[in-house]
Amino acid sequence: MQGYPGEPDMRYDLLQAEGNASQAQGRPVTDVIFDFGNVLLNWDPGAALVPRYDQDTIARFLDNEVSGFYDVDDMVDEGGSVDDALAMVREQHGEQWAEVIRYYYDHTQDSLAGPIPGARMLIRDLKAAGIGVWGLSNWQKESFPQAEQQFAALRELDGKVISGLVSMRKPQRRIYELALSTFGIDARTSVFVDDKAMNIVGANEAGIRGIRFSDPYRLRAVLIDLGIDIPAIASVQ
Repeated sequence: MQGYPGEPDMRYDLLQAEGNASQAQGRPVTDVIFDFGNVLLNWDPGAALVPRYDQDTIARFLDNEVSGFYDVDDMVDEGGSVDDALAMVREQHGEQWAEVIRYYYDHTQDSLAGPIPGARMLIRDLKAAGIGVWGLSNWQKESFPQAEQQFAALRELDGKVISGLVSMRKPQRRIYELALSTFGIDARTSVFVDDKAMNIVGANEAGIRGIRFSDPYRLRAVLIDLGIDIPAIASVQ
């Protein structure tokens, strides 16, 4: 099965405030925290393999049970070394998949397929409305500086916590708490945006309301519904 294993069932583009986050219901939003991959920029790990591997191989690479790729990605995002992660792949999935995953990490930049439409202007609109804008992302520490240089939206955030630099990752509760402390913001007046359901669950455990992202139009509409004074999408007849 392709994609991250163990994803809970959760609807997209709706405010989620379960468990510890329920106490924040109805409070005004002062800060928005963004994930990066497939929220502010397009990340397609299979795209990095196109120059060397056929479509069937790429499909199996994206199946964690076959290749172990997402287990490796979690290890590396948490600050582990690629070499140690590949040793695990060799033992559990074989040398051939270790070679494929090594190729991926040697060419990670090719998995970044451009900005999510509207992301940069959403950040600017939020700032103009007096909202703090922050980043919390699972990302390999060695490759993040290149992504930050490549994508203007990342540079316009008020601050960032990157998993590989702090040796913890989403959905662990402690990385959300670290982000709140680092940014100096209140969980009860913050909203976290991520494309993965498991990371929204983690945010809720830390007392932060969350929105599972799939669509820039719908995200903007949800933020407006929360009382944030940003421009709505116009329709010209």
